[in-house]
Amino acid sequence: MTKNVRIAPSILAADFLRLGEELQSVSNADFIHYDVMDGDFVPNISFGPGILRTVKRGTDLPVDVHMMVSNPDEVFRDYLNAGADVLTFHLETCKHAHRMVDEIHKQGRKAAVAINPGTAVSSLDAIIDYLDMVLVMSVNPGFSGQQFIEHTYTQLYKLTALCKSHSVRPLVEIDGGISAANAARVVAAGANVLVGGSAVFDAPDHAQAVENMRNEGMRGMEMRDL
Repeated sequence: MTKNVRIAPSILAADFLRLGEELQSVSNADFIHYDVMDGDFVPNISFGPGILRTVKRGTDLPVDVHMMVSNPDEVFRDYLNAGADVLTFHLETCKHAHRMVDEIHKQGRKAAVAINPGTAVSSLDAIIDYLDMVLVMSVNPGFSGQQFIEHTYTQLYKLTALCKSHSVRPLVEIDGGISAANAARVVAAGANVLVGGSAVFDAPDHAQAVENMRNEGMRGMEMRDL
């Protein structure tokens, strides 16, 4: 696994009246996390490809698009065309996961799969060899500001073991209830990309919140070697 800890602020928690400023305030991060919600797979509605184009104009960071939708096979090309650098779809809703990963790669983008808290890590066995990243949800998706689910640590340990058994090293992203308070522990358990929503954009200094998460994450990386 990579020894770097990457931070991905989620603009779901940003102030959209000041979107350009909010994006610049986290320019020290590694990704921008962009949540797509359809009101069907999850009980909320968020952003489409049009807003993604605006976000791409407002940041130099790669944008990680997380599609929480019931029909990813039908809409994923819209987000590739709008500029997604990493495209994440949920295994629970995808009809043809290998085909989608292949098409994402043909467009020169990174492909990632997300799993919900109640989804077994073993369900990734047939696709893990082809992924650039796996997103482990640490809350049930749909809303920002939820409480972290403790079972996530078990999910991360199992994912680490699965990757080792396949001799692959995808990035391991964690999303939901992540802050500097638990960054070290989730990284120690196997994560290396931390999505921060309210923990970043509700902080007085967004850039400092990013650095605090990164520093705690690096402490967790050191804990892996103990």
